[in-house]
Amino acid sequence: MSNITVCSRFRPLSSKEKINHGDNVCVHGIDAETFVFKDEKEENFSFSFDRVFYEKSEQAEVYEFLALPIVRDAVNAINGTIITYGQTGAGKTYSMEGPSVLECDEKKQGLLQKAANGLFECIKSTEGAVKHTIKLSMVEIYMEKVRDLFDLSKDNIQIKESRVQGILLSDVTEIAIFDPAEALQILSSGIANRAVGETQMNMASSRSHCIYIFTVQQGLAKEKRVKCGKLVLVDLAGSEKVEKTGAEGRVLEEAKSINRSLSALGNVINALTCGSSGKANYIPYRDSKLTRILQDALGGNSRTALLCCCSPSSSNAPESLSTLRFGTRAQHIKASPRAHCKEDYTKNHEASHATKYELRERILNKMRERMELEDVKLLEELFILEGIFFDANSVEELEQAFEDVTMQTISSLHQAVEDLVCTTEELKRENKALKVRLAAAERLNGLQTEAVENGNANVLQKISDLLSQFVSWVRSLSAFKMPK
Repeated sequence: MSNITVCSRFRPLSSKEKINHGDNVCVHGIDAETFVFKDEKEENFSFSFDRVFYEKSEQAEVYEFLALPIVRDAVNAINGTIITYGQTGAGKTYSMEGPSVLECDEKKQGLLQKAANGLFECIKSTEGAVKHTIKLSMVEIYMEKVRDLFDLSKDNIQIKESRVQGILLSDVTEIAIFDPAEALQILSSGIANRAVGETQMNMASSRSHCIYIFTVQQGLAKEKRVKCGKLVLVDLAGSEKVEKTGAEGRVLEEAKSINRSLSALGNVINALTCGSSGKANYIPYRDSKLTRILQDALGGNSRTALLCCCSPSSSNAPESLSTLRFGTRAQHIKASPRAHCKEDYTKNHEASHATKYELRERILNKMRERMELEDVKLLEELFILEGIFFDANSVEELEQAFEDVTMQTISSLHQAVEDLVCTTEELKRENKALKVRLAAAERLNGLQTEAVENGNANVLQKISDLLSQFVSWVRSLSAFKMPK
């Protein structure tokens, strides 16, 4: 078990921040791992991460410390994920892509370009590999739909899970790449299809979470094995406050969707780090498409690095503080990365598997020629149930769905009990208030009766004083809001 790597990065002050708030910054660096952060109330907080990248840090520094070890692991068949997180306009996309995927010098290249170069360089230095293939996929999560950025007709890709391969994107486009330059050209075409919009904080604000997937496969001649690793880079859309971004209409709906998915991500982090030790804890991976896709990266079979991007300006102190606290929680996530190797038993075994699949398809095609499509689908389902055709994902998905429903039911029951306790407490408070009111009314009635019988001026004065107190008490009671 190992913890994920968490780093923070502070971009330089923007021209707008300098005009509106001067050169005031809320960060005081102590060393390469620790700094003091001052919030809007002038309160100081100390933070420590695996590495802190200050305003003058270079792109190469971030890559070499944060990403290069994960790139090497991906070539060695250990899955890896790199995530950029932070408020909108904090420098996430610049850290990931630089000013442009294609048109920027090597010094300004982001994690994406450097990772593409790094994969090919690591493969060249690998001993004993007879052949290799690198395939690239690119999707975005926009308004809770997974869209293929290499094929826009695939605008609602389904997320699958395999016990062997982990989380998969069904029917996602995979493009083979043969050198870094070709990889960047393909990435550029995908980035051009990404959803972006203008806000008051960012001229080209990302309106979706973007996910880049490099799949590396190598054949090892001596060991007769195939190594397969996956490198995933995730450029998250930034959390937004509407009063700062000025979002309206469609952009506002996008902001709501982004914030919901980031909230779900925070809930997963909390569940992974706040559960009692030695006790199974429900992790709400299925609450959003983002957390579902990142399931392996968050406490699963992947080596993961998180880059928390922040503004150093005091005007953005609340958002930066929230980002840093998120990173602090994420430091406690445990992961279990392991190598993925497939034994190359014989080519006949692979051919046999392919032949069975082709035979199945030929049978179904013949049936489609002579029968109605609905009848063919019914027979296919019956064959799967009887084991004549086998759907590898069906059993796993059924078990996973059953487990999720069970845990969600337990969670709902816990919530219902908590709601019932709150309602009971509220009724107790209301009952107590009514008793006090009734006692006051009875006391007032007794004094009135005494005044009538005795004609005593002192009693009338007591009644007057008591009435004044009672009126004040009633007013304060009416202003008192019972908690929900």
